[in-house]
Formats: sequence, structure tokens, C-alpha cells
Amino acid sequence: MLTSNPLLSSALLSWFFAQFFKTIIDSIRAGELCLKRFWETGGMPSSHSATVCGLAAAAAIREGFTSSVFALSLVLATVVMYDAMGVRQAAGQHAREINEIKKQLGDDDSDNLPEKLGHRPTEVMSGAVLGIVIAWIVCSFIPSGA
Repeated sequence: MLTSNPLLSSALLSWFFAQFFKTIIDSIRAGELCLKRFWETGGMPSSHSATVCGLAAAAAIREGFTSSVFALSLVLATVVMYDAMGVRQAAGQHAREINEIKKQLGDDDSDNLPEKLGHRPTEVMSGAVLGIVIAWIVCSFIPSGA
């Protein structure tokens, strides 16, 4: 069951709260409720970072820093966060430039490329911290061996 697996619970709750906070932050910035933002990528905090760091932190807490589970989750977290700041950030920048070119050419089609794909380092780090905090809370409430 989900509630008896602290690693999975930490990862999923970290994703949920990152998306929740992202929706709230973007709604405040826009001055209106942006519920669709809950399902989108990019922005503050990074839900990808929160998810993988929640998993890695829970693995460290429950299995130990020398466990294979922690090693695997740490490598996964590193790859995901690097990708979020590198490849996906560059793809978002390219999308912005392509959308601008389309606009300059008179293409008023609303079928623009999504621009919020990647993350700035602060967004990745805030997601990582959120995931670690969520893992610590979850592991504090789910007893060992549950």
C-alpha cells in the first residue's frame, strides 16, 4: 500500500506539493487562478527535482547512505536535475525564439511551442530542498518495517 512505502510516498508527495506550490506562485504572479499550471512542466519549484530528491532522501533515511537503493536514486536525481537545467532549459529557450520568429512572420496561430520546459538553478534547488523536507516528514511518520 502507498502509505506503507516511505520511498514511494516521499516521491509522490514531493511531486504533488511542488506542483501545488508552482500553481499558487504562478497564480499570484498572473493575478488569476491558473489551475492548468498544475499539470505543466517548468517553473518554481521544480517538481522533477522534488520527486527524485524526495526519493533519494527517503532512501538515505530508510536504507542508509551506503545502500544500493540510495546509490541508484542519487544517480537518478543527478541526471534528472542536470537535464532540467541543461537540455530542457535550452529547449525552452529555443521554443521562445521560434515563437517570436513565428510572431514576426505574421503567424498569429495560437499553436505556439511550450516555453516553460526547463529550470533555472534556483528552481531546481528549491525543488530539491522541498523533496528532502517532504521525505524527512514522511519517514518520521511511517514507522520502520511498516
